[in-house]
Amino acid sequence: MTSAYIVDAVRTAGGRRKGRLSGVHATDLGAISLNALINRSGIDPTVVEDVIMGCVTQAGEQSNQVGRNCVLASSLPDSVPAVTIDRQCGSSQQAVHFAAQGVMSGTQDVVIAAGVESMTRAPMFSAALRDQGKDCLSDAIKQRYGVKFFTQFVGAEMIAEKHGFSREEMDEFAVQSHLKAAVARDGKAFENEIVAVDVTLEDGTSVCHDADEGIRDDSSTAALAGLKPITEGGSITAGNASQICDGSSAVLVVSERALKEYSLEPLARIVTLTVTAGDPVIMLEEPLFATDKALKRAGMSIDDIDLFEVNEAFAPIPMAWLKHTHADPAKLNVNGGAIALGHPLGATGAKLMATLVHSLRARKLRYGLQVMCEGGGIANATIIEAL
Repeated sequence: MTSAYIVDAVRTAGGRRKGRLSGVHATDLGAISLNALINRSGIDPTVVEDVIMGCVTQAGEQSNQVGRNCVLASSLPDSVPAVTIDRQCGSSQQAVHFAAQGVMSGTQDVVIAAGVESMTRAPMFSAALRDQGKDCLSDAIKQRYGVKFFTQFVGAEMIAEKHGFSREEMDEFAVQSHLKAAVARDGKAFENEIVAVDVTLEDGTSVCHDADEGIRDDSSTAALAGLKPITEGGSITAGNASQICDGSSAVLVVSERALKEYSLEPLARIVTLTVTAGDPVIMLEEPLFATDKALKRAGMSIDDIDLFEVNEAFAPIPMAWLKHTHADPAKLNVNGGAIALGHPLGATGAKLMATLVHSLRARKLRYGLQVMCEGGGIANATIIEAL
């Protein structure tokens, strides 16, 4: 079985809800990362065999096969096929997995894994029909799990309670995410991964969007303490949860044959990939167990990994992951996470991969692990080797 290599990985800077990217059509937003990936790698766009696009809210501008529409809005020829997939928050990490599997199987040589989510223009939950008398959960599911619906907010509260995390501890974790992200931004740590986007604001002003909008330089536990919990009597707030975000991302995955044929230089090699699933009620704890499986498949220990990207959907997720794995906290989300940088749902998987690849290379480190919690109690885990 052949190896799968990452030639480049890019992302747009996160745009806050109704922020700088809110005026960009969702398909154009996805096309921006596709264009940047082709331009930066220098690969002939006609040799791309597929585009696998992650997207969660497939409604409105993101409906009707948004992956294909992103290709049609890009500089790629219309001979390049595309597919849209939904693994919830891990959609574009799964896109990376599917791309790698196509390459590793020997059936494809050049595949783009990508993601897009305009949470401003296609709001979260807008694809659900529960408010129209229809429900995605059948009675059989509700009876099996004893719930009327699954909710990430309840799951996050359950994890905080199960692992004994206080509101103060989670707020402190959130503050550190902002501080790390601010240091990374000021130190130009994101320079090699961010694609600049020229946008026109509502007042007609033209600006270059090249920095994550959600970073709060003045974040403090005192400020976060004043926020109201999302659920009554809970400890999860907007301050210790990921930010609603607009953005796109893309990763170029190729075979060794493609490296030679097209004179490409790889940034990283995919060591192993896995996906696991468990309890859909607590929902968000699965990254702990997906990490265990990925390490076992790779024949590695947690100490063998140099950097970790664990999505900060809610503060208790990476906190529980640290507690479970006994990983070095100094290696976790070194440039901040979704609490500060935003979580553009379907784009986050490839976004974190871009951050992980470039962070490893900037620090001259070798191995990285990425893992994400996902709706339905699923988690993707990927281990890469920087080259």
